[in-house]
Amino acid sequence: MSTSSLSLRAALRSPLLPFWLVIALLPLGRSAELGTAICLIGTVMLFLRHPEALAEHAGARLLLWLLGAYVLAAAISAIDSVAPGKSWSTVAALLRYIPLGLYACFAIRRAEKLRALYIAVAVVLAVWTLDAWVQALTGWSVAGRAEAERISGIFGAHNLKLGPALAVLSPFALWVARERWGRVGLLLAFVAMLGPVLLAGSRAAWLCYALVALAFAWREARSPLRFLVWCAGCTVLMALAGAIAWHTSERFQTRIDRTLMAFQGSDHALDAALTGRLDIWRASVKMAQAHPVNGVGVRAYRYAYAQFAPSNDHFLTDETCGEGEGACHAHQLVLEILTETGAIGLLCWLAAVAWALRYWRRAGAGREAAFPVTVALAAMLFPLNTHLAFYSAWWGLLFAWLLGLWCAALSIAWPVKEREHAP
Repeated sequence: MSTSSLSLRAALRSPLLPFWLVIALLPLGRSAELGTAICLIGTVMLFLRHPEALAEHAGARLLLWLLGAYVLAAAISAIDSVAPGKSWSTVAALLRYIPLGLYACFAIRRAEKLRALYIAVAVVLAVWTLDAWVQALTGWSVAGRAEAERISGIFGAHNLKLGPALAVLSPFALWVARERWGRVGLLLAFVAMLGPVLLAGSRAAWLCYALVALAFAWREARSPLRFLVWCAGCTVLMALAGAIAWHTSERFQTRIDRTLMAFQGSDHALDAALTGRLDIWRASVKMAQAHPVNGVGVRAYRYAYAQFAPSNDHFLTDETCGEGEGACHAHQLVLEILTETGAIGLLCWLAAVAWALRYWRRAGAGREAAFPVTVALAAMLFPLNTHLAFYSAWWGLLFAWLLGLWCAALSIAWPVKEREHAP
């Protein structure tokens, strides 16, 4: 039996199972909270048995600082929120991320457990990818028929998150393929996921996947010249995949045609290319200027939107968010922080980023252990992109899951032989 099969079986039979369930159930919406609930119970039991456990794990303490900044920004914004009920309930819900991350730190304390989790997540991504290819070729997946403009895969036509989720989590599959089958495996895995990412139609996911490709290209190259060669190869692969998708997928062609409208030179065309986000960002700037200190309140964006958007705004007249209240969030990380949590929230986030980078630089071998999750977080948080809402129940859960895993991985003593790259 292969090492990968043994590692997968170990992940499914070990304390890793509750943490892995969050990713396995991610396409099923709130069902992913089952894993969070089990992790909560496990963390409570741990501290009842070992009250001093926190003092023995530097990664767990790092997690508390990072999540503390994340939650503190939300809590301060809720003090005078325009929708206090929504903001305070969000703050309360954010607290569940603390036991989730702590569970990861204490359940994943050895290299073999971390490797097992990476393999288990890669298996989940392989299932998503296979299902997405079936939908691209037949129009159907296990979740039903594809959406009109893009494939949706296992997430379903009413939950268009396949592209962002697959792109952000792709480093796990790429890492496992590289470790198991070398560079050939890495390239095959990259191509296998490239098709679904493109056809899922999320341009933010396209950029995320490109950033992941750059990170792995640098890891393989280790020198500027070879890095350029790897980048050229990745560009050729992406261009070839894009050309094939252009000629074979009407959905992909529609997304590209909409994107190219940005070069027509008018604000209307640019806004259409950005699917109305230009209007959202203009309203967001006004909102941040009107509430500069602590924002309008976490998750209160939609309730304040109508005050800062014109009366004929697309998101107001078309009842886009289901209640006709306007856009649901700022669709951009920095604007989300500024509008919902203000300057105080932005300072909390920047302090957390600075502290995380400081810890990462000092982590030594832990940096190699955490490479896949570091790339995932970097792609997810890249500021020059559009984003899902980081304080929402779904994207926020994925962010907290990655953060907990990152803190756990950085604390692991990764064997030297596993840091060597095969030629």
